[in-house]
Amino acid sequence: MKTISAFCLAIALAVPLIGGGCAGYKLGSMLPADIQSVHVPSFVNETAEPLIEIECLRAVMEELQRDGSLRIADEDTADAIVRVRLREYRLEPVVFDTTDRSNVRQYRIKLAASIVMTRRANDQVVVERPIVRGEGVFNVLGDLSSSKLTGLPVAANDLARNLVQQIVEAW
Repeated sequence: MKTISAFCLAIALAVPLIGGGCAGYKLGSMLPADIQSVHVPSFVNETAEPLIEIECLRAVMEELQRDGSLRIADEDTADAIVRVRLREYRLEPVVFDTTDRSNVRQYRIKLAASIVMTRRANDQVVVERPIVRGEGVFNVLGDLSSSKLTGLPVAANDLARNLVQQIVEAW
């Protein structure tokens, strides 16, 4: 019985010490206090794949709203501007047809982007990441062009999660 009491006492004394290690942890945005809102202009698409910037911008705007750390604002009222360049769009075969090895059944879309977030007032760089990645897998159903349209939102959403994470957790 004394052993159990000593053990319980040791745990009771250790819990505040363990919890104290999290005292500096902050939930939500790690950005400076003066950055509460952002403007995200159209993405620059430097890839050979047309119009992917539209889907990627949509995904980032939705992710910013879902995250809630930053408010989306017009360019003239935002605290910061987030500029995104889509640098890479790549298709990689993942699954091949078992009877015809030249026939791809599933592809992975890989996206890469760079981001620069600056203060609107003085163009001071707050966050800069040369490469942020996202990817998604899709099945080929019918022609490849139509099938890619089903995979792009998945890759764009993954890229958006990673971009927003890099923005709000930059510090």
